Amino acid sequence: MTLRFRAVLFDLDGTLVDSAPDLAGAANRLRIARDLPPLPLAVLRPWASHGARGLIGAALGVRPDDSGYAELQREFLDHYSGALAVESSVFAGVDALLAQLEQAGVAWGVVTNKATRFALPLMTALGLHARAGVIVAGDTLTVAKPHPEPLLHAASQLGIAAADCAYIGDDERDIVAGRAAGMATIAAAYGYCSETDPAEWKPDAIIRAPGELIAALANLGH
Repeated sequence: MTLRFRAVLFDLDGTLVDSAPDLAGAANRLRIARDLPPLPLAVLRPWASHGARGLIGAALGVRPDDSGYAELQREFLDHYSGALAVESSVFAGVDALLAQLEQAGVAWGVVTNKATRFALPLMTALGLHARAGVIVAGDTLTVAKPHPEPLLHAASQLGIAAADCAYIGDDERDIVAGRAAGMATIAAAYGYCSETDPAEWKPDAIIRAPGELIAALANLGH
């Protein structure tokens, strides 16, 4: 396998890892503490890529500018930090995909808006931390996606030009950031974007499963 790209960078939640069950669990613990019944995973799943903001909004209807949001956010994050790798797992096909990249000598890494204190333990628990060439979390720099700097920082850490990198994610901000960084962009339609048509983001390619990525990268190289 020969690819034009020397590195592939991934978003974490909804792209490499299906973390929705544990994120939803933290949101439901907020509801249970308030004598509200837990919501089905299917209701909370689309909000998983939006972090605490999205899940607190979906679970309790409280927005970041509402009174009491900051305390709810702390409570949510405490719940999540205590159980962030209970039901989370890599998406089917991810292990084989990463092995293909590694065997081909293509570097890979993660650029996520998830804070370091959650991203690293989750990746470690799922066996990804030691394999990744670089990990840029939401608090690694002073800016986060959709700003392109986290992606440019990851490429710099790998010693690879941005033009030789591809970025894959399941949220519009991933595509916006990748495009601004000068990278090829691929939308992960199997992720948490069920409320949106990824084609509207105008990525360079769309994949419906991790196993489709290698072919998409090969097509973009022509």
